[in-house]
Order: sequence, then C-alpha cells, then structure tokens
Amino acid sequence: MRREFAGSWLRVALLSVLFSSSLISFAMTRFLPMLIFSAALGSPVSAQARSVKLVTLDPGHFHAALVQASDYPQVDSTVQVYAPASPDLEQHLKRIEGYNTRPENPTHWQEVTTTGPDFLERMLREKKGNLVIISGNNSRKGDYILKSVQAGYNVLSDKPMAINPADFEKVKLAFAEAEKRGVLLYDIMTERYETTTILQRELSQMPAVFGTLEQGTPEQPAITKESVHHYFKYVSGKPLQRPWWFFDVTQQGEGIVDVTTHLVDLVQWEAFPEVILKPTDVKMLSARRWTTKLSPAEFEKATSLKEFPVSLKNCVNSAGELEVYGNGEFTYTLRGVHAKVSVSWNFQAPEGAGDTHYSIMRGTAADLVIRQGKEQNFKPTLYVEKKSTATDEEFAKNLTSRLASLNKTYPGLAIKPAAKGWEVVVPDSFKIGHEAHFAQVTAKYLKFLATGKLPEWEVPNILTKCHTIMEAYRMSR
Repeated sequence: MRREFAGSWLRVALLSVLFSSSLISFAMTRFLPMLIFSAALGSPVSAQARSVKLVTLDPGHFHAALVQASDYPQVDSTVQVYAPASPDLEQHLKRIEGYNTRPENPTHWQEVTTTGPDFLERMLREKKGNLVIISGNNSRKGDYILKSVQAGYNVLSDKPMAINPADFEKVKLAFAEAEKRGVLLYDIMTERYETTTILQRELSQMPAVFGTLEQGTPEQPAITKESVHHYFKYVSGKPLQRPWWFFDVTQQGEGIVDVTTHLVDLVQWEAFPEVILKPTDVKMLSARRWTTKLSPAEFEKATSLKEFPVSLKNCVNSAGELEVYGNGEFTYTLRGVHAKVSVSWNFQAPEGAGDTHYSIMRGTAADLVIRQGKEQNFKPTLYVEKKSTATDEEFAKNLTSRLASLNKTYPGLAIKPAAKGWEVVVPDSFKIGHEAHFAQVTAKYLKFLATGKLPEWEVPNILTKCHTIMEAYRMSR
C-alpha cells in the first residue's frame, strides 16, 4: 500500500514538470483526494469513487445490520456476506431488506451470501472486498479480527473486541499486524456521537464553567458511568429476536466486558481528550459481577425458543430460572483520577422507556450530569450543577456565553433552570438516537480510510481500554 501511495504522489510531482502552476492547482484540488483515498485502500488510482467494498463476516448481532442502515457515497452497494447458514444470517438479511424497502430514505444494498463450513477460509482467500464488518458471536471475534487483518483486510469491529484475556492477546497481535500491513483496525464506539455526551466533554474543557476535573475518591469517583440495558426491546421499530447464545456468557461475554467497553471509552475520551494513554496509567481498585434471572417465558419472548438449550442447563437454578452474568461494576484510577463504571441488564424496560445512561463528571466549579430517567422522558439530558462561589446570575450568564461558542456546530443550544442548576436544552434535530450513531461512526471511519491512518491516540487508547476491562474481569472473579 505504501508503494502505491508513493507512486500516486510521484505522478502528481511529474505533473509539475509538464503543466503550468494554474493547471497543477486545479489537478491538486480536483483529483488529489481521490488519489489519496484509492492509495489508502490499497486500490489502483483509476478505481471508481465507490472503492470501499464491504464484507460482512458471520453477522450474529443486529449491530452488523445497523452499519448498513444508511448508504455511503464511497461504498459499493454490493456486499459480500460470509457466514454459516443459520437463523442469525436470516435475521441479518431480513434487516437489510427492511432498510432497502422502507418508504423513507431506502438503502440500495445487494447482499451476496456465501455459506458452508468453509465460509471463513473462502472469505480470506477470495478477497472480494477490502473492509470487513464483524459483529456477532463474541467468542469467535478475536480469531475473526486477527485472521482478517492477516489477510490484508481493513476491519471495523463491534464491541467488545475481547471477552477474556486470551482473546485480548489476539487483539494485541491484530493491531501489531494491522500496523505492519498498512490496514486500519477500529472498534465501533457509538456513544461518542450522543450529543449530550459531546457537550459534557466540551463543557468539561471550559475552566470558566467546569473548573478542573476533580481527582475523586473510591467512594465518590470524579467520573461515574452507569448503563442499564434490556434483553427484550425494539430495534428499527420491530421486536428484537436475540440468538440463544446471547445468554451464554462464554459466547457473548459477561456484562463486565461487554457494554463497559463504551463506558471505559467515554471515561478516557472525556477526561483525557486526544491524549495517548497506556495500561500503566490504570490501577484497578475493585470489581464485582452478578446475575440477571430470566424465566422460561421471558427467554422464549426474547429468542422464540420454548426451552433453554442444553448448553445453558448448567446456568439454570433450582427455581427453573436462567442466571446470566450480565451485570458488572468496577472502580479504578486513570492517571490518578477515580472512575466508576457499571452495567446492568433487566429483561424489559417499563412502558415508554428503553436503555438508559447516567454519567457525572465532577469539576471544581460545577458538576456535569447526564440523566435519562422518567423525569427526562427517558431521553438523555445534560445538567450543569454549580459548585463555584459565583452568583446564579453570573454563572448562568457565563454558561450561556460558553454554549454560544458551540453554536456553529450545534445551533440553538440554550439553558433553563432545573432543580439543581441548569438544564442544557438541545434542539430535537441533534437527538437522532443510538441506531443512527452507527452511520456516524462508519462515516468517520471511512474518512480515516481516505487518509490511510487513525489519529495517533486511537490505537493505544483502544488497547488501554481493553486492558482496563480485562483487569476488571480478573478481579471480579
């Protein structure tokens, strides 16, 4: 890939000898982005604009389909799908067809499926694409990621990349291989695109509002992230049917290594934006795990299976309930800052509710709090709670002024009094929801492909994030 990239620049340099400076200026403006994009993908410079060709590997989670909930101008509409013939594959193809046939903003994907026991070997050998989407059974993910990278594919992976320390070793090797082969390995961190989280991060970088981030204590961490999820819910307007193995923690992963990936990522991303972090920056203080109990009727509602599979029988208690280690909590320090991360799974949310998120960043001048409960109509809402000695009038004026500096990106931001401090009022146009964030992550990743590199801090911070989670996994046991 580097030789092709160098060749592209050589051709541009030769133009400077043959043509006038005005013509060079036109060529640089019009064609150079295409040359760079083609080189970044390892494609010839004469390739068509839609030079990204997707491959979906063994899709077993609905996140694999959400990547295709939108079209992308640089992505070919034909997608190669390699997977074993299974209900998981059928559900994936139905979701894509649903996007293609919806009345508003239909997509235009053409899925070409390859099944059979040798599906993985064929994908690695045939190389019918250059970007692999991996979102499915997490027990296979470490192998899938490593083998895909070794075959020269770019990889966009759902979380978690690793569900145990052995998988983490494969992931570390995969990143080393990606660096050597000039391909990009990245994970799908949708929560960075939630507007209230972005604003929490932005305000935490404004000393006039936030002050500085406190160090916190184990009892009152400087940053707390809590997430509540549900086994039965609706996705794209339809009841979500989960595969039975989703409830097998040896295949899906325990809660302490799954959703916590997002939460640890946000701690790093907000507390130390664009700073390269290392595993030695992390000190695990405490960790625990516990189970969620599901009745046979609830399991059937979530999976359509009338009884627990044989491989789950050892997780069924004397009352006939399935016990799943979906819940986890841990406290640690990151460069001396105390943080707490917690995830819990219930069966189904109350009417009108859904998955919820709670987050607090404690500053010396104010706390920045995201709540998503009944009072907020189960929509994430950001509050600024004053701790400084400024009067309420002075603080509100200052906060309004600082929000105005973000109006270029988020026009219409405002504040209103709340029970504690002020609520940041976000226009509805920026409340696009979790499912839409997958298109935003994918579009951002495509920009990285166009330049041929990730930001310098991304890979070391992904590895630090995985290290943190593995330390919690070990301590919880």
